[in-house]
Amino acid sequence: MNDTDSTPTEPEARRNADRAEIEKFSALASQWWDPHGKFRPLHDINPLRLALIERHAGGLKGKLAIDVGCGGGLVAEGLARMGATVTGIDLAEKALAVARLHALDEGVAVDYRLCTAEEAAAEMAGRFDVVTCLEMLEHVPDPTAVIAACAELARRDAPVIMSTIARTPKAYASAIVGAEYVLGLLPKGTHEYARFLKPSELVASARQAGLRLVELRGMHYNPFSHRARWSSDTSVNYIAVFRKP
Repeated sequence: MNDTDSTPTEPEARRNADRAEIEKFSALASQWWDPHGKFRPLHDINPLRLALIERHAGGLKGKLAIDVGCGGGLVAEGLARMGATVTGIDLAEKALAVARLHALDEGVAVDYRLCTAEEAAAEMAGRFDVVTCLEMLEHVPDPTAVIAACAELARRDAPVIMSTIARTPKAYASAIVGAEYVLGLLPKGTHEYARFLKPSELVASARQAGLRLVELRGMHYNPFSHRARWSSDTSVNYIAVFRKP
């Protein structure tokens, strides 16, 4: 971001975006690719997520993929390394700058764009073989609009993969109190409990957008061993895989 970023333009003011959320993650942009920094949990769970995406995509080589809310590019770059042609979109300019620089340094091609999911859908509807939106829905004012945009971006029969945090007391204790205030795994204020989405809410919004649920599973992350595994418990972190019929 530059010095003018704190004052949204008129078009941006109408976007499905929270300026405070964008600035929060922009302030941490330099740490995106530090595997031992503030984003360590994302580094730790990334192989698990990428493997699931590849499985549902039937392989990524030659596929067109878009990562909605790409941040510093952990997932977008991972998909590109696995053979996909990737577009990554976000509204945090500093994070996108870090993503572009890292991709350049690593010799990985990713098309990073500053736009919302809705803007991307208006321009590129039905273009992508794979659509991902991971750990992003809990940071926007209207997640239903993002879910609908993800559905629009997907080609017919394409997987649309979304992950977020359930709105449960267990998630509050774990993702906010534990991760942010006790263990310091995430910066304080990273999450707002009221914005968490119950799995039933995500599935209902996706169904309304014309998507069919094909897999729903929880993810357990051990903050001491820094290991992640899939779980049947969707009361904290979970991922949902849909297809566009």
